This record gives sequence, structure tokens and C-alpha cells, in this order.
Amino acid sequence: MKVGIISFAHMHAHSYATYLQKHPDAQLIAVWDDDSRRGEEVATAYQLDFYEDLQAFLQSGIDAVIICSENAKHREHVISAARAKKHILCEKPIATEIADAREMIQVCKEEGVILQVAYPVRFAPVMENVKQIVQSGALGDILAIDGTNHGQMPGGWFIEKELSGGGAATDHIVHLIDLVRWMLQDEVKSVYAELDTRFYEIEVEDCGLVSVEMESGVIVGIDPSWSRPKTFPTWGDVTMRIVGTKGTLDVDVFKQHALYYNDRDSKLQNLPWAVDMDERLIADFVQNVMEDRPPSITGEDGLRTLEVVKAAYESHRLKQVVTINKVHFSS
Repeated sequence: MKVGIISFAHMHAHSYATYLQKHPDAQLIAVWDDDSRRGEEVATAYQLDFYEDLQAFLQSGIDAVIICSENAKHREHVISAARAKKHILCEKPIATEIADAREMIQVCKEEGVILQVAYPVRFAPVMENVKQIVQSGALGDILAIDGTNHGQMPGGWFIEKELSGGGAATDHIVHLIDLVRWMLQDEVKSVYAELDTRFYEIEVEDCGLVSVEMESGVIVGIDPSWSRPKTFPTWGDVTMRIVGTKGTLDVDVFKQHALYYNDRDSKLQNLPWAVDMDERLIADFVQNVMEDRPPSITGEDGLRTLEVVKAAYESHRLKQVVTINKVHFSS
């Protein structure tokens, strides 16, 4: 299976490239990037063919693409790849606007190609275990979930709203909502959010608190801030406290690590030793394409999380609870 990467704008592209090159049934052969210097550098680093022309890239013999461009460019790149009959793994969030996400999903259905959204935390072994515990009923009826997705402020295009769609809320709400929907097999009913910019002098939000009510009545709290300092030993965290009628479960997705006192670079680092979730995401996507299976994380999954993000911004603007109006699709 031959794969190409559309843009290395998102830092996850490097992880995906590394694991594609390690996969026994995949071959990473090409990269396209609208930043020619960046494209040529990664092509050299990973020994790939670099294309300045997107259509030439899409006709280079690849079977599938991984899209790691800026959020606002996902629509253009997904639709171009789908029209060229390439299967797609798209970095989150699926898009910056609900109408764009809906069009992307519809075009991929029309063209008969896989559209999978990159939510790798589902593939963390601890989260698979947590899902099994929750669905087994061991915690009883789930009453509430309190979650964090803290991170360091990434800078660059992530803080340019026209390219990113927003700040920390766009970047981090989606991961936790995807996990909640996946674990509970439930949908979001309403959202209340207060967002702010308190840590950095930037034009997008870097912190906030989001309260979500699921259709089942479960209450979910989310802290999606860019609040980790530059000296923090890793990029951030994903934590959850799941409260049920029979018990409470605390989860720290990145707990499995060794603490490295790095005198050479004068910093502390968390070096994870758990199975890498990005590697499992890539393996899953490759298997889905090779076996012609439906995507494990669908375009609709990406849309549902985007709806929550957009509702959070609307709630913050209106200072009131916003009800989710779900978009439905033709078959």
C-alpha cells in the first residue's frame, strides 16, 4: 500500500511518517506541501518524492493520503484526494466549519473512499481498557465525567484563527468529546462554555471551561487549556475522572513514562513506555484500506466533535446554553 502525506504543517505528520515507514505493509513514497522549503526538507529527511503540484502528487501512484495541513485547508485537500479516489486519514479537527465537514463527508461517500479522522487517543491501551470497564457496567450508571486536555501553546498557525478556526478550544475539546462519545455510545445534547485568553498575548483563546450535557443526562466537564509551561516535561495531558453509581475511575492517559533528567539540554522530560497510540492509529488505517473495511473513526465522528466546538464558541458569545442541532446525511 503506497501512501503520501499532504502537508507537514501539523507536527503529528512526523509521527505518522515514522510509523508508516516502520509498517511492513505500507510504503510512504511522496509528500506535497504548499511550503516548498518545508516540503523539500521532509522529503530529504524521509527519502520521499516532493511535489509542488497537488494533482501531480495525487497521480503519483499512491493509494491513500494522510492530511496534516492547517485546519482551514482540510476541506480543499480532502475533497481533492477523494475526487482522485484516494483513501484519507485526516488530522483533527475534521474542518473549521460544519458545512465544510458535511461536504467532505458527502464527497467521500460519493467517491467510495475511506474518510478516517485522526483521534489517536482511542488507540491508547489504557483507554481501550477504560471503555471496556465503563461498558461492562462495573461503575454502574455513569453520572458525570471530568476531563482535561492541557497543552503547551503551540504558536505558529495554531494561533491564527483564519487557519486554525480558533485556539485551545478548537485544539483540545475534540479529543475528549470523541472519547466520551466512543465510551458511552452517547451524543451531546447541549453545551455551555466560558473561554478566555489569560496565559499569552494572542488573539485566540488559551483557556476555558466547557460543560456538556449528553442525551443520556451524563454531565461532562472539560478544561481544554494551553496552560502547560515551556518547561513542562511533555506537551500536555489527557485525564478523566469517570463517576458512576457504583464507583469512580481516574484515568491519566500518559501516566506510563520514565522521568528523564536531561542535563545536556537542561530540561526534564517524560519518556513514554506505553504502546504508542499514533503507531496503532496508522496500523488501523492501513488495515482498513487494505481490507476495504469501514473507517474506525468516521467523518461523522469528526463532525460530531466539531459541532460541540462550534456550540462552545456560540455559548461563549451568547453567555447561555446552546443546544446541538445535529446535521444528518443522505445515504
